[in-house]
Amino acid sequence: MSADKITSNAANLQVIYEDNHLIAVNKRVGDIVQGDKTGDRPLSEHVKEYIKRKYNKPGEVFLGVIHRLDRPTSGVVVFARTSKALSRMNKLFADKETEKIYWAIVKNQPKNKKGTLVNWLKRNHKQNKSYAYPSEIPDSKRAELDYLVLKELDRYTLLEINLKTGRHHQIRAQLAAIGCPIKGDLKYGFDRSNPDGGIHLHARKLSFNHPVKKEPLSLIAAPPTDPLWNACL
Repeated sequence: MSADKITSNAANLQVIYEDNHLIAVNKRVGDIVQGDKTGDRPLSEHVKEYIKRKYNKPGEVFLGVIHRLDRPTSGVVVFARTSKALSRMNKLFADKETEKIYWAIVKNQPKNKKGTLVNWLKRNHKQNKSYAYPSEIPDSKRAELDYLVLKELDRYTLLEINLKTGRHHQIRAQLAAIGCPIKGDLKYGFDRSNPDGGIHLHARKLSFNHPVKKEPLSLIAAPPTDPLWNACL
Protein backbone atom coordinates (compact mmCIF):
# COMPACT_ATOMS: atom_id res chain seq x y z
CA MET A 1 0.00 0.00 0.00
CA SER A 2 1.53 3.32 -0.99
CA ALA A 3 2.26 5.74 1.84
CA ASP A 4 0.19 8.58 0.37
CA LYS A 5 -2.95 6.48 -0.09
CA ILE A 6 -5.97 7.93 1.72
CA THR A 7 -7.73 5.38 3.91
CA SER A 8 -10.79 5.99 6.05
CA ASN A 9 -10.85 7.47 9.54
CA ALA A 10 -13.53 8.95 11.81
CA ALA A 11 -13.08 12.42 10.29
CA ASN A 12 -13.20 11.51 6.58
CA LEU A 13 -15.65 8.59 6.70
CA GLN A 14 -17.86 8.39 3.60
CA VAL A 15 -21.24 7.73 5.25
CA ILE A 16 -23.98 6.84 2.75
CA TYR A 17 -26.78 5.87 5.15
CA GLU A 18 -27.36 6.22 8.87
CA ASP A 19 -30.22 5.65 11.28
CA ASN A 20 -30.63 4.26 14.81
CA HIS A 21 -30.24 0.67 13.57
CA LEU A 22 -27.72 0.70 10.70
CA ILE A 23 -24.82 2.70 9.34
CA ALA A 24 -23.44 2.20 5.83
CA VAL A 25 -20.17 3.59 4.52
CA ASN A 26 -18.36 3.70 1.20
CA LYS A 27 -15.19 1.72 1.94
CA ARG A 28 -12.00 3.07 0.41
CA VAL A 29 -9.33 0.92 -1.22
CA GLY A 30 -6.99 -0.27 1.53
CA ASP A 31 -9.51 -0.21 4.39
CA ILE A 32 -9.90 -3.48 6.26
CA VAL A 33 -13.46 -4.04 7.47
CA GLN A 34 -12.56 -6.02 10.58
CA GLY A 35 -9.30 -6.46 12.49
CA ASP A 36 -6.84 -9.02 11.10
CA LYS A 37 -3.28 -10.22 11.63
CA THR A 38 -1.83 -6.99 10.15
CA GLY A 39 -2.87 -5.15 13.29
CA ASP A 40 -4.03 -2.19 11.16
CA ARG A 41 -6.97 -0.27 12.62
CA PRO A 42 -10.13 -1.60 10.94
CA LEU A 43 -13.00 0.35 9.41
CA SER A 44 -15.30 -0.92 12.18
CA GLU A 45 -13.21 0.96 14.79
CA HIS A 46 -13.28 4.19 12.75
CA VAL A 47 -17.08 3.90 12.46
CA LYS A 48 -17.37 3.39 16.23
CA GLU A 49 -15.27 6.50 16.81
CA TYR A 50 -17.41 8.47 14.33
CA ILE A 51 -20.61 7.47 16.20
CA LYS A 52 -19.05 8.22 19.58
CA ARG A 53 -18.00 11.72 18.45
CA LYS A 54 -21.19 12.58 16.57
CA TYR A 55 -23.61 11.53 19.31
CA ASN A 56 -21.30 12.25 22.26
CA LYS A 57 -21.78 8.70 23.50
CA PRO A 58 -20.19 7.68 26.80
CA GLY A 59 -18.57 4.28 27.14
CA GLU A 60 -18.26 1.59 24.49
CA VAL A 61 -20.19 1.97 21.21
CA PHE A 62 -21.92 -1.17 19.89
CA LEU A 63 -21.20 -1.95 16.25
CA GLY A 64 -21.88 -5.28 14.55
CA VAL A 65 -19.90 -6.41 11.50
CA ILE A 66 -22.39 -8.03 9.11
CA HIS A 67 -20.27 -8.67 6.00
CA ARG A 68 -16.85 -7.84 4.57
CA LEU A 69 -15.15 -6.66 1.41
CA ASP A 70 -11.61 -7.60 0.37
CA ARG A 71 -9.02 -5.02 1.36
CA PRO A 72 -8.18 -3.98 -2.26
CA THR A 73 -11.85 -3.37 -3.18
CA SER A 74 -14.10 -0.38 -2.51
CA GLY A 75 -17.82 0.15 -1.99
CA VAL A 76 -20.83 -0.37 0.26
CA VAL A 77 -20.30 -1.85 3.70
CA VAL A 78 -23.18 -1.87 6.19
CA PHE A 79 -22.81 -2.24 9.97
CA ALA A 80 -25.44 -2.85 12.66
CA ARG A 81 -25.84 -0.31 15.47
CA THR A 82 -27.93 -2.60 17.69
CA SER A 83 -27.80 -6.31 18.53
CA LYS A 84 -31.36 -6.71 17.20
CA ALA A 85 -30.38 -5.22 13.83
CA LEU A 86 -27.25 -7.41 13.75
CA SER A 87 -29.12 -10.69 14.27
CA ARG A 88 -31.77 -9.75 11.71
CA MET A 89 -29.19 -8.61 9.13
CA ASN A 90 -27.17 -11.80 9.66
CA LYS A 91 -30.32 -13.77 8.88
CA LEU A 92 -31.01 -11.71 5.72
CA PHE A 93 -27.49 -12.44 4.46
CA ALA A 94 -27.65 -16.12 5.44
CA ASP A 95 -31.02 -16.53 3.70
CA LYS A 96 -29.70 -14.70 0.60
CA GLU A 97 -32.39 -12.03 0.92
CA THR A 98 -30.01 -9.31 -0.24
CA GLU A 99 -29.09 -8.14 -3.72
CA LYS A 100 -25.39 -7.39 -4.24
CA ILE A 101 -24.36 -5.43 -7.34
CA TYR A 102 -20.68 -4.90 -8.12
CA TRP A 103 -18.84 -3.00 -10.83
CA ALA A 104 -15.58 -4.40 -12.20
CA ILE A 105 -13.19 -2.93 -14.76
CA VAL A 106 -11.57 -5.85 -16.55
CA LYS A 107 -9.01 -6.62 -19.21
CA ASN A 108 -10.49 -8.07 -22.43
CA GLN A 109 -14.18 -8.45 -23.18
CA PRO A 110 -16.31 -11.46 -22.33
CA LYS A 111 -17.51 -13.37 -25.40
CA ASN A 112 -21.09 -12.36 -24.67
CA LYS A 113 -22.47 -8.98 -23.58
CA LYS A 114 -24.26 -10.67 -20.70
CA GLY A 115 -24.32 -14.09 -19.15
CA THR A 116 -24.20 -16.30 -16.08
CA LEU A 117 -20.99 -17.83 -14.76
CA VAL A 118 -21.14 -21.00 -12.69
CA ASN A 119 -17.94 -22.51 -11.31
CA TRP A 120 -16.80 -24.61 -8.41
CA LEU A 121 -14.34 -22.68 -6.27
CA LYS A 122 -11.68 -24.27 -4.10
CA ARG A 123 -9.91 -22.06 -1.60
CA ASN A 124 -6.18 -22.35 -0.94
CA HIS A 125 -5.74 -20.89 2.55
CA LYS A 126 -1.95 -20.78 2.37
CA GLN A 127 -2.06 -18.65 -0.80
CA ASN A 128 -5.25 -16.81 0.24
CA LYS A 129 -6.58 -17.53 -3.23
CA SER A 130 -9.52 -19.38 -4.77
CA TYR A 131 -9.31 -21.53 -7.89
CA ALA A 132 -12.27 -21.89 -10.27
CA TYR A 133 -13.16 -25.29 -11.75
CA PRO A 134 -15.83 -26.12 -14.37
CA SER A 135 -17.22 -29.00 -12.30
CA GLU A 136 -17.29 -30.09 -8.69
CA ILE A 137 -14.09 -31.34 -7.06
CA PRO A 138 -13.48 -32.30 -3.41
CA ASP A 139 -13.83 -29.36 -0.97
CA SER A 140 -15.11 -27.01 -3.67
CA LYS A 141 -18.15 -24.72 -3.38
CA ARG A 142 -20.59 -23.73 -6.08
CA ALA A 143 -20.23 -20.11 -7.22
CA GLU A 144 -22.69 -18.23 -9.44
CA LEU A 145 -22.90 -14.68 -10.76
CA ASP A 146 -24.62 -12.80 -13.58
CA TYR A 147 -22.66 -10.22 -15.56
CA LEU A 148 -23.58 -7.44 -17.99
CA VAL A 149 -21.24 -5.31 -20.12
CA LEU A 150 -22.01 -1.69 -19.18
CA LYS A 151 -19.28 0.11 -21.13
CA GLU A 152 -16.45 -0.69 -23.52
CA LEU A 153 -13.35 1.48 -23.24
CA ASP A 154 -10.26 1.36 -25.48
CA ARG A 155 -8.40 -1.16 -23.34
CA TYR A 156 -10.87 -2.15 -20.66
CA THR A 157 -14.48 -3.21 -20.15
CA LEU A 158 -16.85 -2.19 -17.36
CA LEU A 159 -18.98 -5.07 -16.10
CA GLU A 160 -21.93 -5.04 -13.74
CA ILE A 161 -22.00 -8.15 -11.56
CA ASN A 162 -25.04 -9.51 -9.76
CA LEU A 163 -23.58 -11.81 -7.12
CA LYS A 164 -25.69 -14.92 -6.49
CA THR A 165 -23.38 -16.66 -4.00
CA GLY A 166 -20.81 -15.20 -1.62
CA ARG A 167 -17.61 -17.20 -1.96
CA HIS A 168 -14.02 -16.23 -1.12
CA HIS A 169 -12.64 -13.98 -3.92
CA GLN A 170 -15.53 -15.19 -6.07
CA ILE A 171 -15.78 -12.35 -8.59
CA ARG A 172 -12.01 -12.12 -8.94
CA ALA A 173 -11.59 -15.88 -9.55
CA GLN A 174 -14.59 -16.31 -11.87
CA LEU A 175 -13.71 -13.34 -14.10
CA ALA A 176 -10.09 -14.49 -14.29
CA ALA A 177 -11.34 -17.93 -15.35
CA ILE A 178 -12.96 -16.44 -18.49
CA GLY A 179 -9.82 -14.45 -19.35
CA CYS A 180 -11.06 -11.15 -17.93
CA PRO A 181 -8.94 -10.40 -14.85
CA ILE A 182 -9.82 -7.25 -12.92
CA LYS A 183 -7.51 -4.27 -13.44
CA GLY A 184 -4.74 -4.26 -10.83
CA ASP A 185 -5.46 -7.80 -9.61
CA LEU A 186 -2.01 -9.41 -9.82
CA LYS A 187 -3.17 -12.38 -7.75
CA TYR A 188 -5.71 -13.34 -10.43
CA GLY A 189 -3.68 -12.71 -13.56
CA PHE A 190 -3.63 -8.99 -14.29
CA ASP A 191 -0.17 -7.99 -15.53
CA ARG A 192 0.56 -5.09 -13.16
CA SER A 193 -0.67 -3.68 -9.88
CA ASN A 194 -2.44 -0.36 -9.39
CA PRO A 195 -0.37 2.43 -7.77
CA ASP A 196 -2.63 2.42 -4.68
CA GLY A 197 -2.41 -1.34 -4.22
CA GLY A 198 -6.12 -1.71 -4.94
CA ILE A 199 -8.09 -3.38 -7.72
CA HIS A 200 -10.89 -1.99 -9.89
CA LEU A 201 -13.68 -3.90 -8.13
CA HIS A 202 -16.39 -1.84 -6.44
CA ALA A 203 -19.41 -2.90 -4.38
CA ARG A 204 -21.83 -0.56 -6.12
CA LYS A 205 -25.21 -1.39 -4.57
CA LEU A 206 -26.62 -3.40 -1.69
CA SER A 207 -30.41 -3.84 -1.47
CA PHE A 208 -32.50 -5.49 1.25
CA ASN A 209 -35.53 -4.94 3.46
CA HIS A 210 -34.65 -2.81 6.49
CA PRO A 211 -34.36 -5.18 9.49
CA VAL A 212 -36.55 -3.01 11.76
CA LYS A 213 -38.57 -0.68 9.52
CA LYS A 214 -39.26 -3.54 7.04
CA GLU A 215 -39.03 -1.10 4.10
CA PRO A 216 -36.94 -1.72 0.97
CA LEU A 217 -33.53 -0.09 1.21
CA SER A 218 -30.94 0.35 -1.56
CA LEU A 219 -27.50 1.60 -0.57
CA ILE A 220 -25.44 2.98 -3.49
CA ALA A 221 -21.76 3.92 -3.32
CA ALA A 222 -19.92 6.12 -5.82
CA PRO A 223 -16.77 4.50 -7.24
CA PRO A 224 -13.37 5.97 -6.31
CA THR A 225 -12.32 9.08 -8.20
CA ASP A 226 -9.63 8.05 -10.64
CA PRO A 227 -9.40 8.61 -14.42
CA LEU A 228 -10.55 5.09 -15.30
CA TRP A 229 -13.59 5.03 -13.01
CA ASN A 230 -14.41 8.59 -14.14
CA ALA A 231 -14.36 7.41 -17.78
CA CYS A 232 -16.96 4.77 -16.92
CA LEU A 233 -19.49 7.19 -15.40
